[in-house]
Amino acid sequence: MTTVLWFKRDLRIYDHPALALAARDVDVVPLYVVEPEYWALPDTSGRQCAFLQESLSDLQTALQGLGSNLVIRVGDAVTVLQELYQTVKFERLVSHEETGNAWTYTRDKRVAEWARGYGIRWTELPQSGVVRRLYGRDGWAGRRNAFMTQAQKDSPKALPPCDLPSDPIPTLCAPDPCPDRQPGGRDHALSLLGGFLTERGHTYRKDMSSPLEGATACSRLSPHLALGTITIREVVQATAARQREVKGVPRNGWAGSLKSFQSRLAWRDHFMQKLEDEPALEHRCLHRAYEGMRPLEPDQSRLSAWENGETGLPFLDACMRSLRATGWLNFRMRAMVVSVASYHLWLDWRSTGPHLARMFTDYEPGIHWSQMQMQSGTTGINTPRIYNPIKQGTEQDPTGAFTRRWLPELADVPDKHLQTPWTWEGAGRLLGKTYPAPIIDVADAARTARERIFTMRRSVDQLETQRVIHKHASRKDSAGHFVNDRAPRKSRRPKPDDAQLKLDL
Repeated sequence: MTTVLWFKRDLRIYDHPALALAARDVDVVPLYVVEPEYWALPDTSGRQCAFLQESLSDLQTALQGLGSNLVIRVGDAVTVLQELYQTVKFERLVSHEETGNAWTYTRDKRVAEWARGYGIRWTELPQSGVVRRLYGRDGWAGRRNAFMTQAQKDSPKALPPCDLPSDPIPTLCAPDPCPDRQPGGRDHALSLLGGFLTERGHTYRKDMSSPLEGATACSRLSPHLALGTITIREVVQATAARQREVKGVPRNGWAGSLKSFQSRLAWRDHFMQKLEDEPALEHRCLHRAYEGMRPLEPDQSRLSAWENGETGLPFLDACMRSLRATGWLNFRMRAMVVSVASYHLWLDWRSTGPHLARMFTDYEPGIHWSQMQMQSGTTGINTPRIYNPIKQGTEQDPTGAFTRRWLPELADVPDKHLQTPWTWEGAGRLLGKTYPAPIIDVADAARTARERIFTMRRSVDQLETQRVIHKHASRKDSAGHFVNDRAPRKSRRPKPDDAQLKLDL
Protein backbone atom coordinates (compact mmCIF):
# COMPACT_ATOMS: atom_id res chain seq x y z
CA MET A 1 0.00 0.00 0.00
CA THR A 2 1.16 3.53 -0.80
CA THR A 3 0.70 6.16 1.90
CA VAL A 4 1.20 9.90 1.73
CA LEU A 5 2.58 11.24 5.01
CA TRP A 6 1.46 14.87 5.11
CA PHE A 7 3.73 16.96 7.32
CA LYS A 8 2.14 20.11 8.73
CA ARG A 9 3.15 21.50 12.14
CA ASP A 10 5.19 18.40 12.98
CA LEU A 11 8.58 18.95 11.35
CA ARG A 12 10.61 16.08 12.86
CA ILE A 13 11.05 12.32 12.55
CA TYR A 14 11.17 11.44 16.28
CA ASP A 15 8.12 10.87 18.52
CA HIS A 16 5.98 11.22 15.42
CA PRO A 17 2.91 8.93 15.65
CA ALA A 18 1.84 9.62 12.05
CA LEU A 19 5.30 8.76 10.72
CA ALA A 20 5.42 5.59 12.83
CA LEU A 21 2.10 4.49 11.34
CA ALA A 22 3.00 5.37 7.75
CA ALA A 23 6.37 3.60 8.01
CA ARG A 24 4.58 0.23 8.19
CA ASP A 25 3.47 0.53 4.56
CA VAL A 26 5.27 -0.59 1.41
CA ASP A 27 5.64 2.88 -0.08
CA VAL A 28 5.64 6.20 1.76
CA VAL A 29 5.62 9.66 0.20
CA PRO A 30 6.69 12.30 2.77
CA LEU A 31 4.91 15.47 1.65
CA TYR A 32 4.96 19.09 2.72
CA VAL A 33 2.64 21.55 1.00
CA VAL A 34 3.76 25.19 0.98
CA GLU A 35 0.50 27.13 0.67
CA PRO A 36 0.87 30.68 -0.70
CA GLU A 37 -2.66 31.61 0.38
CA TYR A 38 -1.80 30.78 3.98
CA TRP A 39 1.28 32.99 3.90
CA ALA A 40 -0.83 35.91 2.66
CA LEU A 41 -3.05 35.82 5.78
CA PRO A 42 -2.99 38.75 8.24
CA ASP A 43 -1.65 36.55 11.06
CA THR A 44 1.40 35.17 9.21
CA SER A 45 4.76 36.85 8.63
CA GLY A 46 8.21 36.62 7.14
CA ARG A 47 9.85 35.72 10.44
CA GLN A 48 7.56 32.71 10.78
CA CYS A 49 8.20 31.76 7.16
CA ALA A 50 11.98 31.94 7.68
CA PHE A 51 11.72 29.73 10.78
CA LEU A 52 9.67 27.27 8.72
CA GLN A 53 12.23 27.23 5.89
CA GLU A 54 15.04 26.37 8.31
CA SER A 55 12.94 23.65 9.93
CA LEU A 56 12.01 22.14 6.55
CA SER A 57 15.67 22.03 5.54
CA ASP A 58 16.47 20.20 8.78
CA LEU A 59 13.59 17.76 8.20
CA GLN A 60 14.78 17.11 4.66
CA THR A 61 18.22 16.12 5.97
CA ALA A 62 16.66 13.83 8.60
CA LEU A 63 14.48 12.05 6.02
CA GLN A 64 17.43 11.59 3.70
CA GLY A 65 19.18 9.87 6.57
CA LEU A 66 16.33 7.34 6.54
CA GLY A 67 16.78 6.75 2.81
CA SER A 68 13.79 8.85 1.78
CA ASN A 69 13.16 12.38 0.62
CA LEU A 70 10.83 15.24 1.55
CA VAL A 71 8.59 16.06 -1.40
CA ILE A 72 7.78 19.76 -1.30
CA ARG A 73 4.93 21.07 -3.38
CA VAL A 74 3.79 24.68 -3.70
CA GLY A 75 0.08 25.39 -4.12
CA ASP A 76 -3.37 24.67 -2.76
CA ALA A 77 -3.42 21.49 -0.66
CA VAL A 78 -6.35 19.87 -2.47
CA THR A 79 -4.87 20.70 -5.88
CA VAL A 80 -1.48 19.32 -4.83
CA LEU A 81 -3.01 16.09 -3.52
CA GLN A 82 -5.08 15.71 -6.70
CA GLU A 83 -2.00 16.13 -8.90
CA LEU A 84 0.02 13.76 -6.72
CA TYR A 85 -2.76 11.18 -6.96
CA GLN A 86 -2.50 11.25 -10.73
CA THR A 87 1.17 10.23 -10.40
CA VAL A 88 0.97 7.94 -7.37
CA LYS A 89 -2.33 6.19 -6.78
CA PHE A 90 -1.99 6.32 -2.99
CA GLU A 91 -4.61 4.61 -0.84
CA ARG A 92 -4.02 6.39 2.45
CA LEU A 93 -3.24 9.86 3.75
CA VAL A 94 -1.71 10.15 7.22
CA SER A 95 -1.10 13.30 9.26
CA HIS A 96 -1.34 14.63 12.79
CA GLU A 97 -4.39 16.40 14.20
CA GLU A 98 -3.81 20.10 13.70
CA THR A 99 -5.32 22.83 15.86
CA GLY A 100 -4.61 25.80 13.63
CA ASN A 101 -6.37 28.99 12.65
CA ALA A 102 -9.70 29.23 10.83
CA TRP A 103 -7.98 29.02 7.45
CA THR A 104 -6.28 25.68 8.17
CA TYR A 105 -9.52 24.37 9.71
CA THR A 106 -11.40 25.16 6.49
CA ARG A 107 -8.58 23.69 4.37
CA ASP A 108 -8.70 20.45 6.33
CA LYS A 109 -12.44 20.16 5.76
CA ARG A 110 -11.81 20.54 2.02
CA VAL A 111 -9.09 17.89 2.11
CA ALA A 112 -11.41 15.52 3.99
CA GLU A 113 -14.12 16.01 1.38
CA TRP A 114 -11.64 15.37 -1.44
CA ALA A 115 -10.31 12.23 0.24
CA ARG A 116 -13.81 10.81 0.71
CA GLY A 117 -14.56 11.48 -2.94
CA TYR A 118 -11.57 9.38 -4.04
CA GLY A 119 -12.00 6.65 -1.46
CA ILE A 120 -8.76 7.61 0.30
CA ARG A 121 -8.60 6.91 4.02
CA TRP A 122 -7.29 9.92 5.93
CA THR A 123 -5.91 8.99 9.34
CA GLU A 124 -5.16 11.84 11.76
CA LEU A 125 -3.28 11.15 14.99
CA PRO A 126 -2.79 13.35 18.08
CA GLN A 127 0.61 14.80 18.91
CA SER A 128 -0.29 16.70 22.08
CA GLY A 129 -2.76 16.68 24.96
CA VAL A 130 -5.44 18.35 22.84
CA VAL A 131 -8.47 16.06 22.44
CA ARG A 132 -10.68 16.02 19.35
CA ARG A 133 -14.49 16.11 19.73
CA LEU A 134 -14.42 16.94 23.44
CA TYR A 135 -17.81 18.16 24.60
CA GLY A 136 -16.85 19.42 28.07
CA ARG A 137 -13.78 19.74 30.26
CA ASP A 138 -14.73 17.04 32.79
CA GLY A 139 -12.07 14.33 32.53
CA TRP A 140 -9.79 16.28 30.19
CA ALA A 141 -6.83 16.29 32.58
CA GLY A 142 -6.78 12.50 32.82
CA ARG A 143 -6.76 12.08 29.07
CA ARG A 144 -4.02 14.66 28.67
CA ASN A 145 -1.87 13.07 31.36
CA ALA A 146 -2.35 9.60 29.86
CA PHE A 147 -0.99 10.84 26.53
CA MET A 148 2.01 12.49 28.19
CA THR A 149 3.00 9.28 29.98
CA GLN A 150 2.83 7.07 26.88
CA ALA A 151 6.14 5.90 25.43
CA GLN A 152 7.63 8.17 22.80
CA LYS A 153 7.62 6.90 19.23
CA ASP A 154 11.10 6.02 17.99
CA SER A 155 11.97 7.21 14.52
CA PRO A 156 11.99 4.34 11.99
CA LYS A 157 15.34 2.83 11.11
CA ALA A 158 14.60 3.39 7.42
CA LEU A 159 11.88 4.42 4.99
CA PRO A 160 11.22 3.17 1.46
CA PRO A 161 13.06 5.30 -1.13
CA CYS A 162 11.04 8.18 -2.55
CA ASP A 163 12.36 9.52 -5.84
CA LEU A 164 9.52 11.93 -6.67
CA PRO A 165 10.77 15.39 -7.69
CA SER A 166 10.47 18.19 -5.15
CA ASP A 167 9.90 21.89 -5.58
CA PRO A 168 12.48 24.19 -3.95
CA ILE A 169 11.42 25.88 -0.72
CA PRO A 170 10.11 29.23 -1.99
CA THR A 171 10.42 32.65 -0.41
CA LEU A 172 6.78 33.62 -0.05
CA CYS A 173 6.78 36.50 2.42
CA ALA A 174 7.88 40.09 2.24
CA PRO A 175 11.13 41.01 4.02
CA ASP A 176 10.57 41.04 7.76
CA PRO A 177 13.61 42.40 9.61
CA CYS A 178 13.98 40.44 12.85
CA PRO A 179 17.71 40.47 13.62
CA ASP A 180 17.43 38.50 16.88
CA ARG A 181 14.96 35.87 15.67
CA GLN A 182 15.43 32.32 16.93
CA PRO A 183 16.60 29.83 14.28
CA GLY A 184 14.47 26.84 13.30
CA GLY A 185 15.28 23.14 13.18
CA ARG A 186 15.29 20.22 15.60
CA ASP A 187 18.95 20.53 16.54
CA HIS A 188 18.26 23.98 17.95
CA ALA A 189 15.23 22.65 19.83
CA LEU A 190 17.23 19.86 21.48
CA SER A 191 20.00 22.28 22.38
CA LEU A 192 17.51 24.64 24.01
CA LEU A 193 15.88 21.83 25.98
CA GLY A 194 19.19 20.49 27.23
CA GLY A 195 20.49 23.91 28.17
CA PHE A 196 17.29 24.80 29.99
CA LEU A 197 17.11 21.59 32.02
CA THR A 198 20.77 21.59 33.06
CA GLU A 199 21.76 25.27 33.28
CA ARG A 200 19.42 28.11 32.37
CA GLY A 201 16.27 26.83 34.04
CA HIS A 202 17.37 26.91 37.66
CA THR A 203 16.13 30.53 38.01
CA TYR A 204 13.04 30.02 35.83
CA ARG A 205 10.49 30.55 38.62
CA LYS A 206 12.23 33.69 39.86
CA ASP A 207 13.19 35.28 36.53
CA MET A 208 10.46 34.31 34.06
CA SER A 209 8.64 37.64 34.46
CA SER A 210 11.71 39.80 33.87
CA PRO A 211 12.03 41.24 30.35
CA LEU A 212 15.81 40.83 30.60
CA GLU A 213 16.47 37.68 32.66
CA GLY A 214 13.38 35.96 31.25
CA ALA A 215 14.92 35.81 27.79
CA THR A 216 17.52 33.41 29.21
CA ALA A 217 15.65 31.80 32.10
CA CYS A 218 12.70 30.70 29.95
CA SER A 219 13.14 27.58 27.85
CA ARG A 220 12.57 29.45 24.54
CA LEU A 221 11.06 26.25 23.12
CA SER A 222 7.79 27.90 22.11
CA PRO A 223 8.51 28.35 18.36
CA HIS A 224 9.76 24.77 18.16
CA LEU A 225 6.63 23.45 19.87
CA ALA A 226 4.52 25.56 17.50
CA LEU A 227 6.17 24.07 14.38
CA GLY A 228 6.66 20.63 15.90
CA THR A 229 10.42 20.28 15.63
CA ILE A 230 10.08 18.82 19.14
CA THR A 231 7.00 17.40 20.87
CA ILE A 232 5.46 18.52 24.11
CA ARG A 233 5.60 14.88 25.25
CA GLU A 234 9.36 14.85 24.80
CA VAL A 235 9.63 18.03 26.86
CA VAL A 236 7.26 16.79 29.59
CA GLN A 237 9.11 13.51 29.98
CA ALA A 238 12.59 15.07 29.87
CA THR A 239 11.49 17.56 32.52
CA ALA A 240 10.08 14.75 34.67
CA ALA A 241 13.39 12.89 34.43
CA ARG A 242 15.24 16.02 35.54
CA GLN A 243 12.78 16.44 38.41
CA ARG A 244 13.67 12.99 39.64
CA GLU A 245 17.36 13.89 39.50
CA VAL A 246 17.01 17.02 41.64
CA LYS A 247 14.45 15.62 44.08
CA GLY A 248 15.62 16.13 47.63
CA VAL A 249 18.41 18.56 46.72
CA PRO A 250 17.73 21.60 48.97
CA ARG A 251 17.84 25.26 48.12
CA ASN A 252 19.06 25.05 44.55
CA GLY A 253 15.96 26.44 42.85
CA TRP A 254 15.55 23.50 40.51
CA ALA A 255 12.58 21.77 42.13
CA GLY A 256 10.38 24.86 42.16
CA SER A 257 11.40 25.96 38.67
CA LEU A 258 10.78 22.56 37.08
CA LYS A 259 7.43 22.24 38.82
CA SER A 260 6.43 25.63 37.44
CA PHE A 261 7.60 24.65 33.98
CA GLN A 262 5.54 21.45 34.00
CA SER A 263 2.54 23.53 35.00
CA ARG A 264 3.05 25.86 32.03
CA LEU A 265 3.32 22.91 29.66
CA ALA A 266 -0.07 21.69 30.90
CA TRP A 267 -1.57 25.17 30.50
CA ARG A 268 -0.32 25.23 26.93
CA ASP A 269 -2.52 22.25 26.06
CA HIS A 270 -5.37 23.72 28.11
CA PHE A 271 -5.48 26.89 26.04
CA MET A 272 -5.08 25.08 22.74
CA GLN A 273 -8.02 22.90 23.71
CA LYS A 274 -10.20 26.03 23.82
CA LEU A 275 -9.65 26.72 20.12
CA GLU A 276 -10.06 23.05 19.26
CA ASP A 277 -13.44 23.03 21.02
CA GLU A 278 -14.59 26.36 19.65
CA PRO A 279 -12.81 27.45 16.44
CA ALA A 280 -14.96 30.58 16.24
CA LEU A 281 -13.12 32.15 19.19
CA GLU A 282 -10.51 33.38 16.69
CA HIS A 283 -13.15 35.78 15.34
CA ARG A 284 -15.89 36.02 17.97
CA CYS A 285 -15.90 36.84 21.69
CA LEU A 286 -15.87 33.66 23.74
CA HIS A 287 -18.66 35.09 25.89
CA ARG A 288 -21.10 36.40 23.31
CA ALA A 289 -22.41 39.18 25.55
CA TYR A 290 -19.11 41.04 25.07
CA GLU A 291 -19.61 41.53 21.35
CA GLY A 292 -19.77 45.25 20.61
CA MET A 293 -18.18 46.31 23.89
CA ARG A 294 -15.33 47.95 21.97
CA PRO A 295 -15.57 49.47 18.48
CA LEU A 296 -14.65 47.03 15.74
CA GLU A 297 -13.22 49.93 13.72
CA PRO A 298 -10.12 50.93 15.72
CA ASP A 299 -8.75 54.37 16.41
CA GLN A 300 -6.00 54.15 13.79
CA SER A 301 -3.70 56.69 15.47
CA ARG A 302 -3.78 54.73 18.74
CA LEU A 303 -3.36 51.40 16.99
CA SER A 304 -0.38 52.66 14.98
CA ALA A 305 1.29 54.19 18.03
CA TRP A 306 0.87 50.92 19.95
CA GLU A 307 2.17 48.75 17.08
CA ASN A 308 5.26 50.89 16.53
CA GLY A 309 6.18 51.50 20.17
CA GLU A 310 5.36 55.21 20.01
CA THR A 311 2.70 55.63 22.69
CA GLY A 312 4.87 57.77 24.95
CA LEU A 313 4.68 55.08 27.66
CA PRO A 314 8.30 53.94 27.85
CA PHE A 315 8.02 50.40 29.14
CA LEU A 316 5.17 49.54 26.78
CA ASP A 317 7.07 51.03 23.84
CA ALA A 318 10.23 49.15 24.79
CA CYS A 319 8.31 45.86 24.82
CA MET A 320 6.79 46.50 21.39
CA ARG A 321 10.12 47.47 19.86
CA SER A 322 11.85 44.47 21.44
CA LEU A 323 9.17 42.19 20.03
CA ARG A 324 9.66 43.58 16.54
CA ALA A 325 13.41 42.90 16.70
CA THR A 326 13.39 39.51 18.47
CA GLY A 327 10.05 37.84 17.69
CA TRP A 328 9.58 37.02 21.38
CA LEU A 329 8.35 38.42 24.69
CA ASN A 330 7.87 36.67 27.99
CA PHE A 331 4.31 36.06 29.10
CA ARG A 332 3.94 38.91 31.58
CA MET A 333 5.02 41.39 28.94
CA ARG A 334 2.66 39.81 26.39
CA ALA A 335 -0.20 40.11 28.85
CA MET A 336 0.70 43.73 29.59
CA VAL A 337 0.87 44.90 25.97
CA VAL A 338 -2.53 43.32 25.28
CA SER A 339 -4.00 44.72 28.49
CA VAL A 340 -2.90 48.28 27.75
CA ALA A 341 -4.17 48.03 24.18
CA SER A 342 -7.51 46.62 25.32
CA TYR A 343 -8.21 48.73 28.40
CA HIS A 344 -6.20 51.96 28.31
CA LEU A 345 -6.44 52.37 24.52
CA TRP A 346 -9.84 50.59 24.30
CA LEU A 347 -8.90 48.69 21.13
CA ASP A 348 -10.74 45.52 20.17
CA TRP A 349 -8.67 42.32 20.36
CA ARG A 350 -9.44 41.61 16.71
CA SER A 351 -7.60 44.82 15.77
CA THR A 352 -4.50 44.15 17.87
CA GLY A 353 -4.35 40.34 17.64
CA PRO A 354 -3.20 40.05 14.01
CA HIS A 355 -0.24 42.38 14.57
CA LEU A 356 0.99 40.40 17.59
CA ALA A 357 0.43 37.14 15.71
CA ARG A 358 2.73 38.39 12.94
CA MET A 359 5.37 39.57 15.39
CA PHE A 360 5.52 36.31 17.36
CA THR A 361 7.85 33.78 15.76
CA ASP A 362 6.17 31.27 18.08
CA TYR A 363 2.62 32.13 16.98
CA GLU A 364 0.36 29.29 18.11
CA PRO A 365 -3.27 30.07 17.22
CA GLY A 366 -4.80 28.13 20.12
CA ILE A 367 -2.77 29.99 22.72
CA HIS A 368 -2.74 33.33 20.93
CA TRP A 369 -6.45 33.86 20.42
CA SER A 370 -7.41 32.40 23.80
CA GLN A 371 -4.97 34.77 25.49
CA MET A 372 -6.02 37.76 23.39
CA GLN A 373 -9.54 37.29 24.69
CA MET A 374 -8.53 36.54 28.26
CA GLN A 375 -6.27 39.57 28.58
CA SER A 376 -8.88 41.84 27.01
CA GLY A 377 -11.67 40.64 29.31
CA THR A 378 -14.07 39.01 26.84
CA THR A 379 -14.18 35.45 28.23
CA GLY A 380 -16.72 36.33 30.92
CA ILE A 381 -15.13 33.88 33.40
CA ASN A 382 -11.73 35.42 34.18
CA THR A 383 -11.13 38.39 36.43
CA PRO A 384 -10.07 41.36 34.27
CA ARG A 385 -6.47 42.32 34.92
CA ILE A 386 -5.60 45.89 33.96
CA TYR A 387 -1.82 46.18 33.97
CA ASN A 388 -0.33 49.58 34.77
CA PRO A 389 2.57 50.00 32.28
CA ILE A 390 4.32 52.52 34.54
CA LYS A 391 4.16 50.21 37.55
CA GLN A 392 5.23 47.24 35.45
CA GLY A 393 8.23 49.16 34.14
CA THR A 394 9.29 50.16 37.63
CA GLU A 395 8.91 46.64 39.01
CA GLN A 396 10.11 44.49 36.13
CA ASP A 397 12.86 46.82 34.85
CA PRO A 398 14.09 48.47 38.06
CA THR A 399 17.48 49.43 36.62
CA GLY A 400 15.97 50.70 33.37
CA ALA A 401 18.35 48.51 31.34
CA PHE A 402 15.61 46.99 29.18
CA THR A 403 13.81 50.28 28.59
CA ARG A 404 17.02 52.14 27.68
CA ARG A 405 18.15 49.39 25.36
CA TRP A 406 15.07 49.75 23.17
CA LEU A 407 14.48 53.48 23.68
CA PRO A 408 17.91 55.07 23.22
CA GLU A 409 16.23 58.46 22.83
CA LEU A 410 15.62 58.38 26.61
CA ALA A 411 19.32 58.09 27.42
CA ASP A 412 19.43 61.46 29.20
CA VAL A 413 16.33 60.92 31.33
CA PRO A 414 17.22 60.28 35.00
CA ASP A 415 16.29 56.90 36.43
CA LYS A 416 13.56 58.25 38.68
CA HIS A 417 11.77 59.75 35.66
CA LEU A 418 12.49 57.01 33.11
CA GLN A 419 9.01 55.49 33.14
CA THR A 420 7.33 58.91 33.40
CA PRO A 421 9.55 61.22 31.31
CA TRP A 422 6.80 63.88 31.24
CA THR A 423 7.58 64.53 34.94
CA TRP A 424 11.22 65.36 34.19
CA GLU A 425 12.23 69.01 34.14
CA GLY A 426 13.93 68.48 30.79
CA ALA A 427 10.84 66.96 29.18
CA GLY A 428 10.39 69.96 26.88
CA ARG A 429 13.59 69.06 25.03
CA LEU A 430 12.37 65.51 24.50
CA LEU A 431 8.61 65.07 24.24
CA GLY A 432 7.16 65.69 20.83
CA LYS A 433 10.66 65.93 19.36
CA THR A 434 12.71 62.75 19.75
CA TYR A 435 10.12 60.84 21.77
CA PRO A 436 6.32 61.24 21.75
CA ALA A 437 4.29 62.66 24.59
CA PRO A 438 1.98 60.04 26.16
CA ILE A 439 -1.15 59.55 24.05
CA ILE A 440 -3.27 58.83 27.15
CA ASP A 441 -3.38 59.55 30.85
CA VAL A 442 -2.74 56.10 32.32
CA ALA A 443 -4.78 56.56 35.51
CA ASP A 444 -7.79 58.16 33.80
CA ALA A 445 -7.84 55.57 31.00
CA ALA A 446 -7.67 52.69 33.48
CA ARG A 447 -10.47 54.16 35.58
CA THR A 448 -12.75 54.54 32.57
CA ALA A 449 -11.98 51.01 31.35
CA ARG A 450 -12.61 49.52 34.79
CA GLU A 451 -16.02 51.16 34.99
CA ARG A 452 -16.93 49.91 31.53
CA ILE A 453 -15.80 46.33 32.01
CA PHE A 454 -17.35 45.81 35.42
CA THR A 455 -20.61 47.40 34.34
CA MET A 456 -20.67 44.85 31.52
CA ARG A 457 -19.85 41.94 33.84
CA ARG A 458 -22.74 42.79 36.16
CA SER A 459 -25.26 42.67 33.33
CA VAL A 460 -24.24 39.60 31.33
CA ASP A 461 -26.40 36.54 30.79
CA GLN A 462 -25.41 33.97 33.45
CA LEU A 463 -26.62 31.08 31.30
CA GLU A 464 -24.02 32.08 28.72
CA THR A 465 -21.41 32.29 31.49
CA GLN A 466 -22.25 28.74 32.58
CA ARG A 467 -21.94 27.56 28.97
CA VAL A 468 -18.40 28.95 28.80
CA ILE A 469 -17.50 27.39 32.17
CA HIS A 470 -18.74 23.96 31.14
CA LYS A 471 -16.93 24.00 27.82
CA HIS A 472 -13.73 25.86 28.59
CA ALA A 473 -12.99 26.48 32.28
CA SER A 474 -10.15 24.55 33.89
CA ARG A 475 -10.76 21.95 36.60
CA LYS A 476 -8.10 22.53 39.26
CA ASP A 477 -7.40 21.54 42.84
CA SER A 478 -6.40 23.97 45.58
CA ALA A 479 -2.77 23.80 44.44
CA GLY A 480 -3.67 24.80 40.88
CA HIS A 481 -3.15 21.34 39.37
CA PHE A 482 -5.48 20.07 36.67
CA VAL A 483 -7.93 17.44 37.96
CA ASN A 484 -10.87 15.49 36.58
CA ASP A 485 -13.51 17.06 38.81
CA ARG A 486 -16.65 18.62 37.47
CA ALA A 487 -17.03 22.33 36.77
CA PRO A 488 -17.86 24.68 39.66
CA ARG A 489 -21.49 24.68 40.75
CA LYS A 490 -23.62 27.43 39.29
CA SER A 491 -23.73 29.23 42.63
CA ARG A 492 -19.94 29.41 42.85
CA ARG A 493 -17.88 31.98 41.02
CA PRO A 494 -15.22 30.39 38.81
CA LYS A 495 -11.68 30.81 40.08
CA PRO A 496 -9.71 33.50 38.24
CA ASP A 497 -6.47 31.49 38.20
CA ASP A 498 -6.44 31.11 34.40
CA ALA A 499 -5.92 34.85 34.00
CA GLN A 500 -2.95 34.97 36.33
CA LEU A 501 -0.95 31.95 35.21
CA LYS A 502 1.90 32.32 32.78
CA LEU A 503 2.81 30.50 29.59
CA ASP A 504 6.53 31.30 29.57
CA LEU A 505 8.04 28.50 27.51
